[in-house]
Amino acid sequence: MFRRKWPWVVGLLVVAGVAAGAYARSKQEKGTLVTAENVQRRDLEAIVSASGKIDPKRQVNISAQSIGRVTRIGVREGDRVTAGQFLLQIDPVAAESVVRRDEAAVAGARTGLEQSRVSVQSARASLDVARQSLKRQQELWQSGLTTKETLERAEADVEVRESELNARAQEIRTREEAVRQQEAGLVNSRYNLSQSRFVSPFDGIVTRRNVEEGENVVMGTMNNAGTVLLTVADMSVIEAEIEVDETDIPNVKIGQAATVTIDAIEARTFKGHVTEIGNSPIQVAGQTAGQRTATNFKVVVTLDEVSDEIRPGFTCTADISTDTRAKAVAVPIQALTVRELEYDQAGAVVPKPRPKPTSRFQFGPPPAPVAPPVTELPVGHTRKEVEGVFAVRDGKALFVKVEVGIAGERYFEVLSGLKDGDRVITGPFDSVRNLYDGDEVRENRPAAATTAAAP
Repeated sequence: MFRRKWPWVVGLLVVAGVAAGAYARSKQEKGTLVTAENVQRRDLEAIVSASGKIDPKRQVNISAQSIGRVTRIGVREGDRVTAGQFLLQIDPVAAESVVRRDEAAVAGARTGLEQSRVSVQSARASLDVARQSLKRQQELWQSGLTTKETLERAEADVEVRESELNARAQEIRTREEAVRQQEAGLVNSRYNLSQSRFVSPFDGIVTRRNVEEGENVVMGTMNNAGTVLLTVADMSVIEAEIEVDETDIPNVKIGQAATVTIDAIEARTFKGHVTEIGNSPIQVAGQTAGQRTATNFKVVVTLDEVSDEIRPGFTCTADISTDTRAKAVAVPIQALTVRELEYDQAGAVVPKPRPKPTSRFQFGPPPAPVAPPVTELPVGHTRKEVEGVFAVRDGKALFVKVEVGIAGERYFEVLSGLKDGDRVITGPFDSVRNLYDGDEVRENRPAAATTAAAP
């Protein structure tokens, strides 16, 4: 008996289940649950943010120019110094001995020059005597009172004296060149002596001191760097050197305002402005040929204020204001989406219907719609990806193509497509991604707003 009724029982249960599902679906509110927001006019500011480090505008590494021992140090790390203030002394004994040697060489060369000048005077006097003797012999020869031999001897004596005078004059020029050469050596040795004593090149702060009294230092060569003794930085002008991505560089201009945040100085920001933009990308150490890495450019932001808390090398972040808009029509960033639209020959959008469900009966939440397969377009039709938003109109989602301007922190500027007061869908993300033009939607309004709106 029970076996005969069993098919009827199963059939009744199936019918009851289908009826219950249909009744539950009829009770459900129609449309996709979304959140929406009114389009408003807002003040927008486009920001380019990048990180880097703090550096003074002027910084000098004072290196050893000679080999020697540090005999005296006049400053400590962190001391403020003025231009010309004594910093450090390297043992000058060897350099002083070279200076004294070159001074003696210069004095000897000058003495030799004076002796040559005296010999020129003597040679000139001898030439005058020889010329007078020749003149007398010529007069006697005309009177027949002297011999031909005596006249020729007088003429030869004049030629010898002229040669001696020319030789003495050439010797003076040689002596003068020797004096200049010795004087040049003296200038060089005096300069080397001055390099053993270091003074501050400008007003600033000693940011680094690498040596102590008694240490030996060496000068730099072609392949080896010399000993860096001190580093002096001019902290009256402070710069933030940041690395900006190549996609943001076209928007960065000289003179744009910036806000700098220093990691080591919390709860404080510093105003500044862009003073330098690199024309070549920053070279990454160790990068091999063909390797693709992020391309950044150096941008220098000069701080408008100075603080004693700032130290060279601090890491920082700079926010550069590249553009602003006052009272611009704006939509939330999350409302913007991209759709591939089909256009006919006249340039009108061809509606794309939502794909039909695969099953007539569906229990539980509906699955995400499956995109229709890509088919060949009719002649004259084109596909194009466009940016837009879904606007809520009469309970339906209408895709509106928009043209955006600058991007603020949370909102995009809308140049066309929307007006003040329009209501756009902002989420959830999955709902916005799966919406089709013309879908029914219902807004998920907060409880307080719903109660306030009730009569």
